[in-house]
Amino acid sequence: MRNNGKLQPQPNRLCFACGSENAHGLQLHFARMADGSVTAEWKTSIAFESFPGVIHGGIISTVLDEAMSKAVSDSGSVGFTCELKVRYRHHLLPGEDVIAHGWVVDRHKRLTRTEASLCDRNGKERAHAWASFLAPMASG
Repeated sequence: MRNNGKLQPQPNRLCFACGSENAHGLQLHFARMADGSVTAEWKTSIAFESFPGVIHGGIISTVLDEAMSKAVSDSGSVGFTCELKVRYRHHLLPGEDVIAHGWVVDRHKRLTRTEASLCDRNGKERAHAWASFLAPMASG
């Protein structure tokens, strides 16, 4: 959203990843952990298939990006994803329950580096991501 001509991230009830009012979205609900990381449970859906019986990699990437974004905002910072890398370790099935976990690795000036994982109920990592978030330029 724009604020005084500058882009500023703000919560959005219609956000595809976490918006409570987006009937077609993922509706992820994150909780802060004692160590400052965030987690969310997610049940995959056939609506997000790519090949039969396989959840689309772009949807998995979205879940991981959202986990890292929430970790950044929950740490008191703001930022937009400027780089994202995902390693897919094993496909997800429709109807599968998974846990997204995101955390801040470090911060330097306007840049925040993060990681996230997506694990099944047995703790097996299905995907891992690394991202950099860049804070908007200060108004001057």
